[in-house]
Amino acid sequence: MDRQKKVPIRTCISCRESSEKRTLTRIVKTTGGEVRIDPAGKLPGRGAYLCARKDCLALAIKQKKLGRALRCEIPESVIAELQTILVKDDVE
Repeated sequence: MDRQKKVPIRTCISCRESSEKRTLTRIVKTTGGEVRIDPAGKLPGRGAYLCARKDCLALAIKQKKLGRALRCEIPESVIAELQTILVKDDVE
């Protein structure tokens, strides 16, 4: 018998919609305290997931949901990088 592999489900911190892990963008606070975008989803540390929608990112920044989920301040460079990634996803 062939068993189907279980697909990991994660929740967007902004809109609270559940989706497959590979469709969401993971932001991680590494064990060294650095906040990074984790495209592979494999970095160790505390992670949070966001949809590929710009309004989810805007809401997460405005209501400080991303900082609360990672328990730290989010650098402007990470926010700018997220905005460029999400704009690129909207074009494709």
